[in-house]
Amino acid sequence: MAILNPPGVSVAVVIPCYNVGKLVLDVIASIPDSIAVIYVIDDRCPIGTGQLVEQNCQDPRVKVLFHEQNQGVGGAVITGYRAALQAGHDIVVKIDGDGQMDPRLIQGFITPILEGRADYTKGNRFYRLRNVRRMPPVRLIGNAALSFMTKISSGYWQIFDPTNGYTACHRIALNELDLDTLSRRYFFESDMLFQLNQARAVVIDVPMVAKYDDEPSSLRPSRILIPFLRGHFKNTVKRMFGSYFLRGFSVASAELIAAGLLISFGVIYGSHAWARSVFDAVPATAGSVMLAALPLILGMQLLLSWLHFDVSSEPKTPLQRIIGSFHAR
Repeated sequence: MAILNPPGVSVAVVIPCYNVGKLVLDVIASIPDSIAVIYVIDDRCPIGTGQLVEQNCQDPRVKVLFHEQNQGVGGAVITGYRAALQAGHDIVVKIDGDGQMDPRLIQGFITPILEGRADYTKGNRFYRLRNVRRMPPVRLIGNAALSFMTKISSGYWQIFDPTNGYTACHRIALNELDLDTLSRRYFFESDMLFQLNQARAVVIDVPMVAKYDDEPSSLRPSRILIPFLRGHFKNTVKRMFGSYFLRGFSVASAELIAAGLLISFGVIYGSHAWARSVFDAVPATAGSVMLAALPLILGMQLLLSWLHFDVSSEPKTPLQRIIGSFHAR
């Protein structure tokens, strides 16, 4: 299937490789001819995937880059991003080398970017409900939980399946990111979304179906729970401060402060009053109950009002239209 690129638009593909072996050869063979270059990143692969590609792949578009030390999938993708930016490519697509992501879907990922509707597109395996039944339970539960956390920390409330690694990004959006500070391992995709939101990039989900072939899931909740919780909490705090206090102060900023103070007071005072009534074996008075409940109610109302503002303020104008038109003058 050919990719319908406008004249002068160059698309690169990045494939991070770790323990994928010969599977990546089939992936490369399925990539459309109109893709300008294919960067295969050997992330210190113990089975020598990079060498295997060099020895068995005759495709002139393929360039194999090697890491001296394992950096994780994020580190491998960042190496590919940097190589693509340095070479001047306009759009960079990232797919895995294990065959789970169909290269024939590339057109669907780059079309919203080519049409100026998005800066970044990512796969969504949950888009069609009939496909959810094919997903292993651990992936289904894990991605649902991670999606909710990512919505809060990134500010992209309309997206789902945040750990999906099938992505495409415009070079203007990539240039706005701080690649040096992006997470190198499991948190890479979520951290990418956080930075894209801070750059005010438009992100769109692309429906897709992943192939699993009954292989064991690499998602280990017990292994990633603490790092993900820590990463999402850190990004949530940075997003709130950056978006509502550093970049600008609005009514929503005041609502966020008031909600935090009222809810904190209600919880602290209510807990103290409850503990005192239990210890003294004396029921709390109606006044004490109201003094604890009223701040909680008002705080929750203000928090919901802020949440409505936050959802409605998701980026809507692609960076390529704003920054691209500025540079074109």
